[in-house]
Amino acid sequence: MPEGLWIKCPDCGAMIHMLELKQNLHVCQACQNHFLMDARDRIALLADPGTFEETEAGLISSNPLGFQGYETKIAELCEKTGLDDAVVTGRLAIGGQRAMIAVMDFKYFAGSMGSVVGEKITRAVEMAMAEQRGMIIVSASSGARMQEGMLSLMQMAKTCGALARLSEAKLPFISVLTHPTTGGVTASFATLGDINLAEPKCMIGFAGPRVVKETTHQNLPPGFQTAEFMLQHGLIDAIVPRQELREKLAQLLAFMLPAKA
Repeated sequence: MPEGLWIKCPDCGAMIHMLELKQNLHVCQACQNHFLMDARDRIALLADPGTFEETEAGLISSNPLGFQGYETKIAELCEKTGLDDAVVTGRLAIGGQRAMIAVMDFKYFAGSMGSVVGEKITRAVEMAMAEQRGMIIVSASSGARMQEGMLSLMQMAKTCGALARLSEAKLPFISVLTHPTTGGVTASFATLGDINLAEPKCMIGFAGPRVVKETTHQNLPPGFQTAEFMLQHGLIDAIVPRQELREKLAQLLAFMLPAKA
């Protein structure tokens, strides 16, 4: 049998044909497990046809710390994924509502946030202010990118500062958390939305559950760091299945964007 035609659901163990999985928006029909989704596939799912216009394409990470092998790894990932870095940004309309979007892609360096990710998100937020658009960020990330050290951690403050100015401009920010959203991304922009949405069963946290358990020396509660656990404890506002996300975002943008003069 040719390789790459079937995939096993990590949640229920069902064998799924790749064509069937793609037609069902990368969601298992047996258990509704939401698989990872490429950034461009997600944009195609959300954007009104013909409205997406990518911004800041071509920004590629340098090697500011001289980290051994980092430039080679970046070149390999660019060639393998067709992405410049772990986020795609651009203008779009959703249900006729104008917005800027930033979608992280886990297959590029596990969605880690380096200088380029922080810069592209910050520029997208600034463009949203300049053009009076809503801001949507779809997160899927392992956190800050260690190969860029402190410069990576600085992106937490930079993105948060840009979003604070967006709030002062009375423009909405909707955060969509997908599996997994962890580390410095969770600790910065991913949980700062005026509305925080999440996909079912996705992992949301700062450190992984094993690290938390070893650090606290306590047994973790059932469902710890799942979207359902976070909804129960108030970190997110709603869990939205992937099939319903476009309609939900259109409704929220229509309600939250300033009335047109």
